[in-house]
Amino acid sequence: MRMSLGDRVFNVMNIGFLGLVALITFFPIYYVFIVSFTDSTEYLTKPFVLFPEKWSLDAYRYLLSTDAFVRSIGNSGFLATVGTMCSLAVTAALAYALSRKRLRGRKTFLMLILLTILFNPGIIPNYLVVRELGLLNSIWSLIIPALASGWNVILMKGFFDSIPVELEESAAIDGCNDISIWFRIILPLSLPALAAFGLFYAVGFWNQFFNALLYLNDPEKWPIQVLLQNLLISSSNSELTSDSFIQAPPTETLKMSAVIIATVPILIVYPFLQKHFAKGAMVGSVKG
Repeated sequence: MRMSLGDRVFNVMNIGFLGLVALITFFPIYYVFIVSFTDSTEYLTKPFVLFPEKWSLDAYRYLLSTDAFVRSIGNSGFLATVGTMCSLAVTAALAYALSRKRLRGRKTFLMLILLTILFNPGIIPNYLVVRELGLLNSIWSLIIPALASGWNVILMKGFFDSIPVELEESAAIDGCNDISIWFRIILPLSLPALAAFGLFYAVGFWNQFFNALLYLNDPEKWPIQVLLQNLLISSSNSELTSDSFIQAPPTETLKMSAVIIATVPILIVYPFLQKHFAKGAMVGSVKG
């Protein structure tokens, strides 16, 4: 079918507009990446660098040689791994229990979870709860209060609702108890959902910033985002002290390198979990 002149003009204008939007969106990321690899002498002598003539890893070497930056990376890594595993365990167990109609008080629990979605207690009540639990200035203050999200529990409950009850009944006939059914039947079928929600939790824990400002007073326990914020708003690199013989690169180069390092881990993990977002786990599991 031949396109009319108006359709062709519309397609050209649409492609051009979307290409311009994509370029505007991509350019800041490109500029941060380029500046982080630009040699310090070239960056200081040129007002604007689009493509460096001399590439350098000095900024990355300097950052990775500082105790504060490496420690903050370790803190964020601990949050992203331990926090994600604990959150998945709590969310999956709670969602599966709520998806079973034999659970007593099921509607009451669902209503309470919905209330947490509709009504947020606010900053001060959350702070008072964390203080009364004795979690202030502890890395666990960023994990325990965020173990389960009401919205994620409801979504995962919908996933468990789609699992046929016949699978559990057949496993029970074969002699499996509730724990065996959970580990041998439910969890293997839930891997796509666990991967998707695991990515959501991992991104959330890796990007912990505001709660870390509220609950953590010790700079040694700061995650990478808090250190990065202090580095970006500062006109110097006083937050970083290196014991190596590498001369400190320009502050702007260090800032750009820190942004790249803080972004790369999620960019690496995302492609491996993306395929699970729309993957169905129940295809062919029940016949007849």
